[in-house]
Amino acid sequence: MRLLHTSDWHLGRAFHRVNMLDAQAAFIDHLLTTVRERGVEAVVVSGDVYDRAVPPLNAVELFDDALHRLAGLGVPTVMISGNHDSARRLGVGAGLIGRAGIHLRTDPAACGIPVVLPDAHGDVAFYGLPYLEPALVKDEFGVHQSGHEAVLAAAMDRVRADLATRPPGTRSVVLAHAFVTGGQPSDSERDITVGGVAAVPAGVFSGVDYAALGHLHGSQTITERVRYSGSPLPYSFSEADHRKSMWLIDLGADGSVAADRVDCPVPRALARIRGRLEDLLADPELECHEQAWVEATLTDPVRPAEPMARLAGRFPHTLSLVFDPERAPEDPAASYARRLAGRSDRQIAEDFVAHVRKAGPDERERAVLQDAFDAVRADEAVREVAR
Repeated sequence: MRLLHTSDWHLGRAFHRVNMLDAQAAFIDHLLTTVRERGVEAVVVSGDVYDRAVPPLNAVELFDDALHRLAGLGVPTVMISGNHDSARRLGVGAGLIGRAGIHLRTDPAACGIPVVLPDAHGDVAFYGLPYLEPALVKDEFGVHQSGHEAVLAAAMDRVRADLATRPPGTRSVVLAHAFVTGGQPSDSERDITVGGVAAVPAGVFSGVDYAALGHLHGSQTITERVRYSGSPLPYSFSEADHRKSMWLIDLGADGSVAADRVDCPVPRALARIRGRLEDLLADPELECHEQAWVEATLTDPVRPAEPMARLAGRFPHTLSLVFDPERAPEDPAASYARRLAGRSDRQIAEDFVAHVRKAGPDERERAVLQDAFDAVRADEAVREVAR
């Protein structure tokens, strides 16, 4: 069976100040063309269909159009909700939509109930694991630890239990929305850290033929059977080096996996440039970035006058301006920035405690801080569901 694996459409999201709806519509056109021209037999969309729980009307209209066109091709589609989606809203009408061959999987309780699609070699069982917010689903899965690994492992136990009841030779595909160990994040994914840990091991997906992952925006191969498609469009300058694509997966009769990348149309290249303003305006090597979306980091010791207007004279699509002035190593501002770089919210809080009282928190206090951060995350998740 030939599958097309995509995820993280984030319909309704802008790129800095640029409305991306036209680019998202062009991606949908490209996806439909790929399905027709490459003989795709099933499409899988691994979450974050929308960018937020209550998407704008034009994003809903684009999604509705995509569903009608996918159904019109007669190619089955399996979708799950991601951490940006409202699972309840995305899942409205799932039963009726399923009759048209569009299978929405947004209910964690249904993780062990597959969509079964046949091909010339037998059945392929598609298991949809929507984003599992640990604080909200741990009771459903009967786990005592409120971490991602615990709830995802419990969901996969249901998958393997159901698969064991299927006829011999039944192949299996899991759709999941999670941060798997070994994946490289970008700045445009919403943090899903719980208990100080966000990542789950790839081994949690053992026993299935292919795991189609969503959440991370870079296309990545964790193992030959565990892959991220990445987002089809860039949503932060941290994705400047990404190759935006989908995975074309051929699932053999014996469960073997062969993968090929299908590039996605990107409206404009991204570029990150850095240096003093006068140097950026004069450097001939930067000519290749003059029509790109640009993030410029200025290192001038003193902020120059009208930097954005002057940059736009050469780089008319400059969208982001960052100031990182060159400083002496002993400069307090420079050392503070270095101390914060790459540190989590919890680590910054612990550093603050140590700075105020000249002694860091003990184990009990660290646990209190972590519980506070987890409680805020859980409260945000509950409010997101209630919207």
